[in-house]
Amino acid sequence: MPLVYDIQATVVLFGAVLLYVLEGWALVDAATRRPEEFVAADKQTKTMWLVILGVAFVAHVLIWHPISLLNMIGAVASIVYLVDVRPAVQSVRRPR
Repeated sequence: MPLVYDIQATVVLFGAVLLYVLEGWALVDAATRRPEEFVAADKQTKTMWLVILGVAFVAHVLIWHPISLLNMIGAVASIVYLVDVRPAVQSVRRPR
């Protein structure tokens, strides 16, 4: 029976690390964009996304378990940013 718990602990650890990386990537990506790009893409402001993603990241650092309410909300916010906001912001970026 301990083998089942070991497998479960490994899956939870893998999920926690995966969400940690996902939220960190979204936060760093949002921090490196210019505020005008968010407005031009008709998305929420850069400050709002930084607050949302920052709270999600800090909550994940403090509450390591991936199946907590704050971590699930943070994961959804990070996925929304990476799937919807990031491509829209990239499409309005002017070449340098």
